[in-house]
Amino acid sequence: MDAKIGQFFDSVGTFFSGSDKIPWCDGDVIAGCEREVREATDSGTEDLKKECLMRLSWALVHSRQTEDVQRGIAMLEASLESSAPPLEDREKLYLLAVGYYRSGNYSRSRQLVDRCIEMQADWRQALVLKKTIEDKITKDGVIGIGITATAFGAVGLIAGGIVAAMSRKK
Repeated sequence: MDAKIGQFFDSVGTFFSGSDKIPWCDGDVIAGCEREVREATDSGTEDLKKECLMRLSWALVHSRQTEDVQRGIAMLEASLESSAPPLEDREKLYLLAVGYYRSGNYSRSRQLVDRCIEMQADWRQALVLKKTIEDKITKDGVIGIGITATAFGAVGLIAGGIVAAMSRKK
């Protein structure tokens, strides 16, 4: 019984805290990836440069900084224009979905993750991201309904108070 109560409070806490299972990345990791890209550009092979750019894209879309996420999205969209093996495209689409999720564009994120799942139906990362997106959309809807109901309730109370005050004056 205590375990169920604990699970309930954990789920309520998670609902309001907005935590998800997608990792975050800090500026130090991004700086390291940028350094790797520079080094690979200066002295590495094209394959090494592409690998470093993918790591940088991953770090950018997992950043807490909006500018980094937008930069990662732009890099990934530009790299999708060149032809690549399907597995590489799938990875880029997934990272784009993460970027759009982080930037709050849940519908675009869901479209991209659905494309990933079409490519590989049992891809666990994509399935987890899809659930995370759907949970976020549901949560935002519930909070929006709650805010709207509270606002209407407050307006109703104020209007009722005004009507009651006016009826007493007469």
